[in-house]
Amino acid sequence: MTDSENTPPAPLRVTGLDGARERHGDRADLLVRSLRAGDPLADAVITEFDDLGRPARAALQRGLAEGRASVPDAPPAVAALLDHTETVPDWVSADLLEEGDLTSLAVPFHWSNLAFAGGSLTHTYSSPSIARLLVGTGRLTSTAPRRLAETGLWNASAILPGGLLRGAPGYVQTVQVRLLHARVRASATAHGWDADRWGVPINQADVARTWLDFTVVPFRFLEGVGHRLTREEQERLYRYWWYVGHLLGLDGEFFLGVDDHERAGELLDLVDSTADAPDENSRALVAALFDAAGARLASAPGSPMTEPDWRDLLHALARRYHGAHADALGIPESPLTPVLPLLAAAEAKARAHLLQAPGALRRAEEAGIAAFGGLVASLTDGTAYQEHASAG
Repeated sequence: MTDSENTPPAPLRVTGLDGARERHGDRADLLVRSLRAGDPLADAVITEFDDLGRPARAALQRGLAEGRASVPDAPPAVAALLDHTETVPDWVSADLLEEGDLTSLAVPFHWSNLAFAGGSLTHTYSSPSIARLLVGTGRLTSTAPRRLAETGLWNASAILPGGLLRGAPGYVQTVQVRLLHARVRASATAHGWDADRWGVPINQADVARTWLDFTVVPFRFLEGVGHRLTREEQERLYRYWWYVGHLLGLDGEFFLGVDDHERAGELLDLVDSTADAPDENSRALVAALFDAAGARLASAPGSPMTEPDWRDLLHALARRYHGAHADALGIPESPLTPVLPLLAAAEAKARAHLLQAPGALRRAEEAGIAAFGGLVASLTDGTAYQEHASAG
């Protein structure tokens, strides 16, 4: 039998499946199956949290910080998750983990923030299924800044040198994010989530979208302003994020072997071409995100622009990157669109200098380490994923 004959019916959210099968073959059926799949290891921990309460949470927290051996009597599901996260696959480079995601850290901090908001998170929110979960109570104005800050904290903790080593902040927070996904999955299912329409809440395909939103999406966004990666930098980026995907519980079939923008772009096409168009929830999230991002960029020390100016720049950059989806996402036209070629020319020149001048790239990496380290130090309040892991 073919993979398509073994594949369960696609949720109603799936569009263009025949075309996706023509372009991507069996990977299209992998995606359909993934829409029905959660994360059994993390889901079992949520059940254990609910059954055992604080002892299970305490065991998980201690095991993440100090290692599996520190909790020899951990409950079975917690023990299984810790065993999984501590078992480092043989395709993980120890050197990469020590050095951090230097490809991302070398991006000028303001461009990194623009790509994060206008590229990564906007693309995440373009999925109606994800947007439906995130809108929640509808308190978008108050929750958008916190969501932006929390996601930024996790990303910064994950990419800093040593951040993904066992017990380090990025390692701990990535597993905590994974568990929050499982909690949302359990809660939505208990409250009548329509899996035949939307697939399993925060399913494997949605996690794959998230993985793409921190790899190919921001760097394709940055290509539009002249920041292009070398082949070596691309390979380094993806190989680092293979391990992030592993810690997030993402099926390795999605990411192993994806080591450049071309291969990641194929996966991105598969995910995007089978997704519903953005809806009113997507538009509400994007509008709140841009307000929060504009305020955050304007409040940075030495900011050269006002909050409305930053929003206009975000709108211009996001419309250029998201193209046909920009109107569906509610991204308005921007008066700064005509200046984008000038910005791109200036950044391309700066990028060429960075790659050619002795020591320039290392100085950029060190500046990124300092900037992201400062971001981590400035966010002292507990996040939703940290609070969930320790509550009860």
